[in-house]
Amino acid sequence: MEVILDNQISGDEMVLNMGPHHPSTHGVLRFVLHTDGEIMNRAVPDVGFLHRGMEKAAERQLYSGWLPFADRVNYLECIFAQWSYCLAVEKLAGIVVPPRGEWLRLLSAEVNRILSHLIGLGTTAMDIGAYTPFLQLLACREKGNDLMEALTGQRLTYNYLRLGGVAHDAEDGWLKQLEAYIATIDPIIDEFNSLISGNEIFVNRLANVGLISREDAIGFGLVGPNLRGSGVNWDLRRDMPYGVYPEVQFDVPVGKGFKGQVGDSFDRFWLRMLEVRESVKIIKQALTKLPAGEFKAKVNRTIKVPAGEAYGCVEGARGELGYYVIADGTDKPYRLKIRSGSWAALSIIEHVSPGLMIADLVALIATLDVLAPETDR
Repeated sequence: MEVILDNQISGDEMVLNMGPHHPSTHGVLRFVLHTDGEIMNRAVPDVGFLHRGMEKAAERQLYSGWLPFADRVNYLECIFAQWSYCLAVEKLAGIVVPPRGEWLRLLSAEVNRILSHLIGLGTTAMDIGAYTPFLQLLACREKGNDLMEALTGQRLTYNYLRLGGVAHDAEDGWLKQLEAYIATIDPIIDEFNSLISGNEIFVNRLANVGLISREDAIGFGLVGPNLRGSGVNWDLRRDMPYGVYPEVQFDVPVGKGFKGQVGDSFDRFWLRMLEVRESVKIIKQALTKLPAGEFKAKVNRTIKVPAGEAYGCVEGARGELGYYVIADGTDKPYRLKIRSGSWAALSIIEHVSPGLMIADLVALIATLDVLAPETDR
């Protein structure tokens, strides 16, 4: 892509920079906008401002030493970033996670999903122009952050998972606090809906805007709520089960054209609302099924993984988050490749953008829930 340093006018087309410090781009992410007045001919993402060479850095880390790096792949869903990596390495090394460790992974992951969606829903409202609902969900998220800090020692980059299980057990007092916290989620979502989801301006800004067809969603490799928002009924927790997800019951929300057409921005927004409620259901079940016993298998910190290749993937808040790991028999990965949902979502923006207004791009980015660090690794 040609790098545009200054605003340029060619005929009726103007080329503008949006970002890399624009608040609605959700990170250090730049878009080059080709516009005819307020109407875009195309919007081209320009990534790389956060590139840290993380996949290359993995080749110099012990298998166990990579886990804190995984948190930095996506700071809003660290549990998923670590879990997918652990699944790949555990396949190669033949590590079996104790039942209590599996249930604690599920509990922490679903809490993480709720906290990530609270940010996604709140920032969507804020980007459209409604600030109060964002503060409401942020206050709810802070209480969840308190819980995760009590469990993991961290409020954002948790570093909670370990090869073979989790780093810390959950005490009975913490489990009771979690039960009390999730009881507050549905009422808060109801209040959020009363504030913003039925607002005529908000609905008109999202309904029938940024349409992504079923075929395009599949063709561009979209995952998670962005894929399901276009009517594709696919969820790794159900369709490629891992951990103890087969032991819990939950529904998979799919886009139906709730306020407009299937695959529009409102469907993607609304699905995340529904997914929060499903996570609450899963956590309630997990709290009743959590067994006693060990929470981590005994794994040597300098474990040498037998030569081979494996892919581990989980259904993160932004969809499939996967690690492809190649082992050569040493204590460090020979090669590691990350597959992230934000990268796939970013790839479709140029395709969807023609004909949208500049303000509609804000809605499109928000409802795709793109996170810049996940695109630049």
